[in-house]
Amino acid sequence: MWLRKAAWLFVIAFVAELAGIVAMGHWIGAWPTFGLLFIGAALGGMLARSEGRKSWEEARRLLQEGRPPGHAVLDGLCVVAGGVLLVIPGFLSDIVGLTLLLPFTRPLYRAAIFVWLEKKFRSGAVRIYRGPFGRG
Repeated sequence: MWLRKAAWLFVIAFVAELAGIVAMGHWIGAWPTFGLLFIGAALGGMLARSEGRKSWEEARRLLQEGRPPGHAVLDGLCVVAGGVLLVIPGFLSDIVGLTLLLPFTRPLYRAAIFVWLEKKFRSGAVRIYRGPFGRG
């Protein structure tokens, strides 16, 4: 069931991205469109690298202080997702990817992910098991 929904979502996103690229190509030309996509991917990669480093350092600092790194881990997930979306050619994915990377818009995604995870844990859909090397 979820696989079918994911497949439809992928097809819709692909068609929307392709339509956006074609529309932009008609509006400003093929080479400027290609240039914008290339620049977006390059700048997005650099931004993902710097923001990912900040998230990693924050998580490490919190762990050293003995505090749970929940927000830093969710920030890291947002940065990874944003980086992937910026590498995918298309303007819609670039917009979403950029908002995942920017420090002032990322908390919106982080809050949504936290609420989603909380619902999954409370419903029992997600469980945490200790591995063979865990304590306890």
